[in-house]
Amino acid sequence: MGRGTSGLRRLVHEVARFGAVGGAGLLVNLGVFNLVRHVTALPVVRASIVATVVAIAFNYLGFRYFTYRDRDKSGRTKELSLFLLFSVVGLVIENGLLYAATYGFGWDSPLQSNVFKFLGIAVATLFRFWSYRTWVFRALPASEPRAAAPRPGPAASLADGADALLGEAEPVRPRQRV
Repeated sequence: MGRGTSGLRRLVHEVARFGAVGGAGLLVNLGVFNLVRHVTALPVVRASIVATVVAIAFNYLGFRYFTYRDRDKSGRTKELSLFLLFSVVGLVIENGLLYAATYGFGWDSPLQSNVFKFLGIAVATLFRFWSYRTWVFRALPASEPRAAAPRPGPAASLADGADALLGEAEPVRPRQRV
């Protein structure tokens, strides 16, 4: 199996784990949002901000200890600071859409609020996935590829260059003379 296939497989697994945590976070976010709306007199967007903050805390634990558990764990203060920074940007995206729907268009029924809350979460999730995997939960550096001896023959430089790029060089065995 080639290196590209294993990289794609890792990305698919990462997206699946991110989706599992994100799906649970979505339920937390929408559940807290509707609970706060029905139990308190907070306006829609403030109730949404409370729900988003609760979901951010839930998601950090899920991402750190499930989705990105194999990532670099040094520099937790920096990691948490970046997570909070990008989460706040996601909060603004998510709740900005809800704010525009509620106060810009007057769409304030419980169904409309939930639809725009969900749409805001969806747009913010795309940003969060990119930012978390790129800046917050950084991959550990790859191990150094082993150096291979040059292959004999005219195509040696092309083959060696391709192997070096792919990191799949095979050790060269001396030819046996007959």
